[in-house]
Amino acid sequence: MSRKPKKNKNAIQLIPLGGVSEIGKNMFVIRYGQELVVIDAGLKFPDEAMLGIDMVIPDTTYLMDHRDEILGIILTHGHEDHIGALPYLLDELQVPIYGTRLTIGLLEAKLMEHPPSIKPRFREINPQQPLVLSDNFKIDFFRTNHSIPDSIGVAVETPAGTIVHTGDFKFDQTPVDGKITDYHKLAELGNKGVLAAFVDSTNADRPGYTHSEKEVGDSIDEIFRLSKSRIILATFASNIHRIQQVIDSATRYGRKVGVVGRSIVNSVDISTELGYLNMPDKIRLKLEEINKVPHEKLALITTGSQGEPMSALTRISQSEHRQVGIVPGDTVIIAANPIPGNEKLVGRTVNNLFKQQADVIYGLVSGVHVSGHASEEEIKLMLNFLKPKYVIPTHGEYRQQYACLKIARKLGIPDGNVFITEPGDVIEITDGEARMTGSVPAGKVLIDGFGIGDVGEIVIRDRQILSEDGIVIIVLAVDPDRETVVSGPDIVTRGFVYVRESEDLLEGAKAALAKTVAKLNRDHITDWNRIKSNIRDAASSFFYDRTGRRPMIMPIVIDVKNSDRGN
Repeated sequence: MSRKPKKNKNAIQLIPLGGVSEIGKNMFVIRYGQELVVIDAGLKFPDEAMLGIDMVIPDTTYLMDHRDEILGIILTHGHEDHIGALPYLLDELQVPIYGTRLTIGLLEAKLMEHPPSIKPRFREINPQQPLVLSDNFKIDFFRTNHSIPDSIGVAVETPAGTIVHTGDFKFDQTPVDGKITDYHKLAELGNKGVLAAFVDSTNADRPGYTHSEKEVGDSIDEIFRLSKSRIILATFASNIHRIQQVIDSATRYGRKVGVVGRSIVNSVDISTELGYLNMPDKIRLKLEEINKVPHEKLALITTGSQGEPMSALTRISQSEHRQVGIVPGDTVIIAANPIPGNEKLVGRTVNNLFKQQADVIYGLVSGVHVSGHASEEEIKLMLNFLKPKYVIPTHGEYRQQYACLKIARKLGIPDGNVFITEPGDVIEITDGEARMTGSVPAGKVLIDGFGIGDVGEIVIRDRQILSEDGIVIIVLAVDPDRETVVSGPDIVTRGFVYVRESEDLLEGAKAALAKTVAKLNRDHITDWNRIKSNIRDAASSFFYDRTGRRPMIMPIVIDVKNSDRGN
């Protein structure tokens, strides 16, 4: 339940609508006076308990209530957990969208699958050029290193002070594209004074430094040098630097490259067109051509590093892909670590690949993946550059947020100046002093197919019951004129028991339910709700006593009189 924050026209409010106490669905609001700026609008993928759900986006009730005050949405980079919610929001939030060239390109491709009713207003960011949105909001940017090109951090200058959002970052001294972090801008911001900083805390619980992406390139290159078989590499579709290193190794060792999976094909096409990826035409194969090339001269880049059920690698591992199948001896590289919650899916894919006699390279010790997020020493460096008065750990679950607090403590920042937040919390800073002042509506909106928010906790609970204990449908026909039961109760089950071997159980249930119905007096026989409630209670007790299970009970009462009229 939200607690309405008190308004102070001279105060600045910092409101995370997602991306705190969780990994994913990043969305942050900075509000001053009657104006606000939104940073990122991402999604997260469902956990195993969210049966049938495709994705999760932030609850944007607060933004819808203040849509006339929104100056724009600023995107830090093109990962799904930072841009993925926009296709579901732009019909309602028709505001300018600011992003770097690649970020806008990836977003435009997404919107081709979910086109909004009105063409969005995209504004391309040049990280070297400040942006003035109003008298109260002057925005500057700084280039960062992450696992996707064109990632940036954001500095928002307001009359109350400067707020910095680091974006997802690490300090890579040897980035694949040669573009290092804007250290001088970070130092300038710190020297001018930073009131508060949203800080990427994903790896705050990891000591030391995050390794350079170049090290992954070295590992991949060694695999290409030694392998005498076909190579299949799965990675995130947006990890352009890693894809580039695969292409470079394939070129070096005389292999052709095929790209398998819609999302990664789109990513490669867009990145090549915009100049972020160099893939010579003579290297790339069309999918229908891959079986014409000797396996020792072929490399495939595909999706499915997270074991997603419909991804290319998962279908390949299950022999369900129409054009690619595992051949014994194939080298399969899973160049990503499982996102929390995906470990079982990834493990299942790895097992299936081994069963087909593939040589699978995966996990931290393989050297084929490094994180795109800062570890402890890099977070210290970021905080030493910015010297913020207040710190808001973001992009992490509680344990990572708390680890970020401990890092800040080591640098002399008081614990009271570090805010560990939940979605919807409001941090208000007045005259340089910050405190929690309330909360706004926040949480998660579930996407299921074309439905946005029409599946809630009750539906998810019903799906869990159905998946665990099945359903029992009890049908009863009643004639209200004669006030009698003319047929039933009949029982139909799905996912509860095997009917052919449970006839005695079901016959016993029918007899027990018949006694329950017989006890209903004439006044009750026309009270559908009373009948259903009694049947549900009796059936639930009977089946739990006999089986120890609680299936979903669905009574159906048919009005024979009205049914006859309909016929």
